[in-house]
Amino acid sequence: MAFTPQFLDEIRARVPLSDVIGRRVRLIRKGREHSALCPFHNEKTPSFTVSDEKGFFHCFGCGAHGDVIGFVMRDEGLSFPEAVEKLAGEAGLQIPKETPRDRARAEEQLSLYGVMEQAAKYFESELRADTGAAARTYLKGRGLKAETIEGFRLGYAPDSRNALKTALLGKEISEAMLVTAGLLIEPESGGASYDRFRNRVIFPIQDRRGRVIAFGGRALGEAQAKYLNSPDTPVFHKGAVLYGMHLARGTARKSGRIIAVEGYMDVIALHQGGLVETVAPLGTALTELQMEEMWRLVDAPVLCFDGDAAGRKAAARAAERALPRLKSGKSLFFAALPMGQDPDSLIGESGKPAIEEVLSGAEPLSEQLWRVAGGGDDLTTPESRAALNRRLNGYLQQIPDDDLKSFFRRHYKNRLFEPFAKGKSPYGPRPAPRRRPRDDEKLLPQQGLGGRAEGSSARRERTILQTILNYPQLLHDFHEEIERLPLLAARYRAFRDTLLAADVGGTALNKSEINHILTQAGLEKLLDELVGGDAAYLDWAAKADAAGLDDARVQLRHALDLQHRLIDMEKFRREAEDALAGDMSEENLQRLVESGRAVNESPGTEVQIPGYGDNDNTEAGRG
Repeated sequence: MAFTPQFLDEIRARVPLSDVIGRRVRLIRKGREHSALCPFHNEKTPSFTVSDEKGFFHCFGCGAHGDVIGFVMRDEGLSFPEAVEKLAGEAGLQIPKETPRDRARAEEQLSLYGVMEQAAKYFESELRADTGAAARTYLKGRGLKAETIEGFRLGYAPDSRNALKTALLGKEISEAMLVTAGLLIEPESGGASYDRFRNRVIFPIQDRRGRVIAFGGRALGEAQAKYLNSPDTPVFHKGAVLYGMHLARGTARKSGRIIAVEGYMDVIALHQGGLVETVAPLGTALTELQMEEMWRLVDAPVLCFDGDAAGRKAAARAAERALPRLKSGKSLFFAALPMGQDPDSLIGESGKPAIEEVLSGAEPLSEQLWRVAGGGDDLTTPESRAALNRRLNGYLQQIPDDDLKSFFRRHYKNRLFEPFAKGKSPYGPRPAPRRRPRDDEKLLPQQGLGGRAEGSSARRERTILQTILNYPQLLHDFHEEIERLPLLAARYRAFRDTLLAADVGGTALNKSEINHILTQAGLEKLLDELVGGDAAYLDWAAKADAAGLDDARVQLRHALDLQHRLIDMEKFRREAEDALAGDMSEENLQRLVESGRAVNESPGTEVQIPGYGDNDNTEAGRG
């Protein structure tokens, strides 16, 4: 049967690759990745790498490569549907049964993205119109710059029951679609539908790819609710989305830090102040799905909620909700704002340094849980300590990882039985959240890879860029993977980043739009070098009109896999160098020799697509 990409992504998100492989072989953690002896061939030196962040495993010895589904297929000899069903069971997911209604719903989802994009453009235009004067005054009073308003696509919903309805119905959008999208309300008692958002500043809510999927609205006049969100729809589920994630994730992945605040304006103010790695739940308590979304980027997100009773309550609830999903290496930190302050007001009054000071004093989850359980109360009597111990054990029972649970218990036992009467803190200084660069950032070297490996990487990077320039749909389809891809050539990185920044809508850019964007960015010389009339192509499938979209897609998929493999092999070689520097053993020397040979002999030949024809130039297939 066919499985939707969304269902397969949900499996990959819920079942960590390292957990599945760790049941089969002993994994050794190295930075943000793991290594092991390969389960698919005999070896004495580990050459098998597992990356939860990238979502794949790779063996430098036998070449085995794949994601969590591929590992189960290979390891247990299962077919693709069998492996999916097994992992779905572990993830607690029901296997979807595809029906004509399901296919119709998938088509509806695609249509709704277009409806939401049209609505966003309408709200943006209303903010710029005369009717949006009060909204512009409000945003200016909140200290927002014009570029910030534009970057977050803020808008205005007029004080009318049918302004949006009238504007969009004339654009091949049906009333039923507007109701399904949550933009119109149908009265239960009958009668004409009307606009959900009226006389409100509009905050478009975008998914991680930048597609508009919902809206939040802040009332400018008297209203029952100060803030109003879209209802859940086929493309929007409030508890699974974080506001600002599409802008935050790149910086978060590079810096190793992501900050969760309470509201839209907190995100926007911190973003404008230089803390781009900031997100927020959508008017509700932070959910388990939102925590997992942040854990996919960093190991220990920092929660920075308002410095009032409601903010402390939200932090306590987040600590409790995290426990059933907690595992070794994943946690939360909690930054306490001064009483009565929120991130928006603090950065507005005291600037970025004040926020950074608060974040640097963030407490670990263990400390937050201690306080939630009553650790700040009078603990001078055995009875009070016993009561606290009972409450703590009740929380710790929810942690599924037995080793982690044991360490928590030991930590709290030490605190409970320390001599409190000495008048000193039983837990010492609180550590600040660690910020670590991505492992693949360390591979963007000053000295390059050297030799054939560096030449192979440069050729392949050129081919990847040529392919997405000539087939812009592939830039859109492979957006997230291209964003994560380490490029060794600095000029190609800048070029790639400009393309990704432009590809944020619900539909792919066309060639003329891409050419205009790159020219405006001053990259027309490199653009001409890559795809101009005299451009040299190292792979036929990258050339415009030489292959169809499907052939180009296969070529790009293969080129990306080979590039990841080359980067991973180079990392393995550097680890071998470090090991030899620490221990000049015969085993470490042999490991270095083998890793260097693997890098220099890395494959440079890209996919040859059957049926195209013979190519006498052997270099034409190299990327």
